[in-house]
Parts: sequence; C-alpha cells; structure tokens
Amino acid sequence: MYSVLSQNGLLKIGELAEQADVAVGTVRYYETLMLLEPAYRGENGYRYYAPDAVKRLKFIRKAQSLQFSLSEIQQVLGIREQGKAACPIVQDLLNQKISFLEKQIYRMKTLKAELEAYREHWAERPLDDPHSQELCSLIEQVADNHLAT
Repeated sequence: MYSVLSQNGLLKIGELAEQADVAVGTVRYYETLMLLEPAYRGENGYRYYAPDAVKRLKFIRKAQSLQFSLSEIQQVLGIREQGKAACPIVQDLLNQKISFLEKQIYRMKTLKAELEAYREHWAERPLDDPHSQELCSLIEQVADNHLAT
C-alpha cells in the first residue's frame, strides 16, 4: 500500500515535516486546528499528505513570522478555500496590526518619558531611612500620585 501512496507523491508526516522544516508535533497541532489535512490516512493510522501540504506549511510559518495568529491564518485559508481572494483580508489584518503597533509605540513612548522624569526627579533624593515603615518612598509616592489622578 505504501509504495502505491509513495508513487502517487504522497508524503508521510515525517517527510512533510522535514521538507517544510517544522517538527512533526507542529504538523499534528496544525491538523488539530484544521489548518492542514492529510490527503489520506492509512489503515495503519499513518497520515499521508499531498505535496502541496509543504507549500501550505511554509505559508503558515511565513504568516506567523509576520505576527499573524493561527486564528487569523485560519481566516485567510478559509477565505481562500471558499474560492475568494485572500489578499484583501490579509491587508485588513495587516492594517489592524499596524494600528495596534502604533498605539503600543505611543504608550511605550509615554511610559518611557514618565520613567525618565521619575529617574531625573529621584536622582538627587536622599535614601529612605531603613527603619521607616515605608518599603520605598519613591514607589509609594508614585502609587499615591496615581491614586490621586
């Protein structure tokens, strides 16, 4: 049976994983998420995949390298399987990612400026009395200031 499958160009899971440069466990995981399906499952339980599964796995890995989640990749593949162009949804997801990153960058810059201001303000402050009830007046001062706003 295997020789017939092999002659048809089907790949066993280990061969697929090797050609796509992923772990066998990754192939199985993607299968549970329905990102990938074997073309055939033998009576022995072995999975056999069509040669285009290599291309699909490589696509998934490239999409992940662009920070697309597996859920987003499922959406893209689902659109494609419906016979529709996937690029519009990819562009939409990409725009969402860029917008999210811009917001994160703004928050990080704001936090950095705040921390730099504290560093400057605290640079010349005397150390706390180690016998004081306060753990660290610097942080406690910040917490009090944040509670007041």
